[in-house]
Amino acid sequence: MKNSVFGILLMLFATLSCTRDDDSIQRIDQIMNIYIKNSAGQDLLNSTKAGSFIGFSVNDQNGTSDIAPVSIPLRMTTDSLYYMEYIAGAKRVTLDSVSPENRTYRSNMVLSLRRTINNVTDTINDTMEIQYRWTPAVFQVSKVIYNGEVKFTKEADAPNSINTVTIIK
Repeated sequence: MKNSVFGILLMLFATLSCTRDDDSIQRIDQIMNIYIKNSAGQDLLNSTKAGSFIGFSVNDQNGTSDIAPVSIPLRMTTDSLYYMEYIAGAKRVTLDSVSPENRTYRSNMVLSLRRTINNVTDTINDTMEIQYRWTPAVFQVSKVIYNGEVKFTKEADAPNSINTVTIIK
C-alpha cells in the first residue's frame, strides 16, 4: 500500500513538474513568402514568362565561408503565383541587445537572380537583410530591407502570420 501511494505521488509530482503555463511558451514567427514582380505586376519568378528570372541562388553573407549557400525553395500559390519561401538557413548575428530580455538579430544574404535577355544570361545581385525581434515571449521577423530599402515591418505585438514581402523590380 505504501509503495502504491508513493508511486502515485511520484507520478503526480513528475506530471506537475513537466507542465508549463502558456506564458512561458515563446511564439516563433519567422516564415516569409517573398514575391518578386515588375511595376506592371508580372510575376518575375515564373520562368516561363518573357522577362522573368530563369533561376536564382542565395548566399549567406554572415556564413562561415565566402560561399555559404542558403536553400530557399520556390513555391506556387493556388493562383499560380511563384514565391520564395524562406523559413531559416542564414546565420543570425546580434544587431543590438537593448537588454537581456530584448534583442535584435539580423541575417544578411545576397540573392543572385538570373535572366536571359537577347540570348545572353544576365545576373543581378541584390542584398536582403532580415531583422528579427527576440524576447522571452516572441521570436519574429521584424523588418526586411532589400537593396537598402525597407520592404516589410512588423510590430512587436502583431499576431503570428506568414510574413509577405513583395519586391518590385
